[in-house]
Amino acid sequence: MNTSALNLFIVDDNMLTVTDLKYYLQNRFGTGINISTFSDGDSCLKKVDKETNVVILDYFMEGKNGLETLKLIKDINPKTEVIMLSGNDDIGIAIDSFRLGATDYVTKGQGSLKKITKLVYYIITAPIRILGEEFGVSKFVAVLLTTFIALGIITFVAYKLMN
Repeated sequence: MNTSALNLFIVDDNMLTVTDLKYYLQNRFGTGINISTFSDGDSCLKKVDKETNVVILDYFMEGKNGLETLKLIKDINPKTEVIMLSGNDDIGIAIDSFRLGATDYVTKGQGSLKKITKLVYYIITAPIRILGEEFGVSKFVAVLLTTFIALGIITFVAYKLMN
């Protein structure tokens, strides 16, 4: 597993949705993202850990629903970004999702792949945003610094693996 890549889980009992979303995100982000897929919340919860960055989570599933799974994901790793995905545009479910710590709530349908891609991109670029917003670093310097750090880590890991 590529340790410098973003670890993303897709949890949905509709395999067509899982396949489409995985294909779309892999084409968009390439090797910068490790994608694991699950058909229910319980199998996902067995794999969630401190290295899980993003979970795209369906609301309606067999066993635990999305809200129950969301709460347990946040108990395991509060830093995991969870994007709720549902065919239901119920505002009550969306509000409950946000109360439990969801990053966003996306309704399945036209434009949902594009919205999820934007959300994942926003999460990936968070270090650059944080350097700019919190420390007043220009975007150019933030990108340069982030790239330098990433290359340093990759070089260090490659050196350790070779020796």
